[in-house]
Amino acid sequence: MILPIRSIGDPVLKKVAQDILPGHAGLKQFIADMYETMYAASGVGLAAPQVGESIRLFIVDCAPFAEDEDGNPTEDAHLKDFKKVFINPYIVHEEGEEWAFEEGCLSIPGIREDVERQPTITMRYLDEDFKPHEETFDGFAARVLQHEHDHVDGILFTELLAPLRKRMLKGKLRDISHGKTDAKYKMRFTPIK
Repeated sequence: MILPIRSIGDPVLKKVAQDILPGHAGLKQFIADMYETMYAASGVGLAAPQVGESIRLFIVDCAPFAEDEDGNPTEDAHLKDFKKVFINPYIVHEEGEEWAFEEGCLSIPGIREDVERQPTITMRYLDEDFKPHEETFDGFAARVLQHEHDHVDGILFTELLAPLRKRMLKGKLRDISHGKTDAKYKMRFTPIK
């Protein structure tokens, strides 16, 4: 089932999400619905708060970074099979010189801005079977994971921008929260007060 994606302004996007315990009711179906929702919106990542659940869960499928617009493999071709579920994720280490890359967000359609992030992270998380993992990720995978991890910590990428850039976007962000967007996917709007 395709779930409505919450827009900027929704209080659930500002909460620090809660850990999930094994046996969480309906979790397998919820993960399947999240994937269906993410693909319908042409996303590469989706966090549970973006569909209204304040739980520490996000999914990613970085396959779009594996090919260029013409379908040719990129230097990140290894991302073709990078599809994962992250339950109770926590970044335990970040390293490297920050680099800028243009990010967008399904909760903030039409806005894309350069965000500085470190290139390498180590994350502890559980998979969909609640098996524990600690892995190091780099490049685009690390960037996507940091973006989604921010969501479960109640942070949107626009909060990481320079103060002047944030002020310049304020009106556009307010418009999105009021439903003034051309998003081609199902959304739920909560106006910014």
